[in-house]
Amino acid sequence: MLDLRQQRICVTGGAGFLGRAVCAALRARGLKDEQVFVPRRRDYDLTQESHAARLYADARPDVVLHLAAEVGGIGANQATPGRFCFANLAMGLHLIEHARRMGLRKFVMVGTVCAYPKFTPVPFREEDLWNGYPEETNAPYGVAKKTLFVLLDAYRRQYGLQSAVVLPANLYGPADNFDLQSSHVIPALIRKAEEARMAGQDRITCWGTGGVSREFLYVDDAAEGIVRAAERMDEPTPINLGTGREITIRALAELICRLCDFKGRIEWDPSKPDGQPRRCLDTSRASQLLDWQAGTSFEDGLSRTIEWYRRESAGRPAAILAPTGPQHVRPGQRPGCGSR
Repeated sequence: MLDLRQQRICVTGGAGFLGRAVCAALRARGLKDEQVFVPRRRDYDLTQESHAARLYADARPDVVLHLAAEVGGIGANQATPGRFCFANLAMGLHLIEHARRMGLRKFVMVGTVCAYPKFTPVPFREEDLWNGYPEETNAPYGVAKKTLFVLLDAYRRQYGLQSAVVLPANLYGPADNFDLQSSHVIPALIRKAEEARMAGQDRITCWGTGGVSREFLYVDDAAEGIVRAAERMDEPTPINLGTGREITIRALAELICRLCDFKGRIEWDPSKPDGQPRRCLDTSRASQLLDWQAGTSFEDGLSRTIEWYRRESAGRPAAILAPTGPQHVRPGQRPGCGSR
């Protein structure tokens, strides 16, 4: 195992939703603040190669945890597919190439469940990653991430660059992005249910049919899996991070409304896309290679998220609950998935 306490670590996206949880996991292992470098977008636009080179010169890292991404829900993926493909591919290309040039000790890549083919057998197993094309609404984002998996494998074989690749399920938790235009399904549903309850409304409207399924992973559990990958993995074998449990979006909406104490109706808009039909991950590889499994129950995680939203939204403008500008974070949902 790599002792991270002896390393300088750069966490791209470290100021975002998932990044803050990863930095907390590093601190829990005894790393000092000066050992963890968190680049901010205002200083480093990682889609530009010169900025990526300057980041390495400034941070002088031994390990890079690459969490930064431009992500969003179905609507955002439909509106900006070119930007999502370019930005995520460019950031990874520049960071991996300059990792090779400087002789980086290890590069950890946070991928996405969106990289899986649209009709992957459930539960998703890592060996099925290349057995088809991803679901269309988030394919540009998913293919960009998957391309970087190949690059890491090629750099390991040609240059000896050590790396790790993890694929988290849809993430959720406190401090997520709650903007209705760019958030993923859990924060969007929480906000809709809470605002309807507070306003005394008798219904909310949700996208799609509600019949598709998703798997959700609490952000702190994902952070622990990422840090373990940094400690234990030397080659980019894709590793799923999830709970192994799926829930339909309809059942999810009903659960969130119950936890929010919203007693109105849930109406569905089938003119809006559902995204991938099912998502549920096989996590046996994470158990075997990382000695990792999710530790937060779904209802507990949702309750903590709702409590955070209520505290943060009390007396504050709605804008405070959404990041500004493109998100160099893994909200989503992780860390980053295009569908709901």
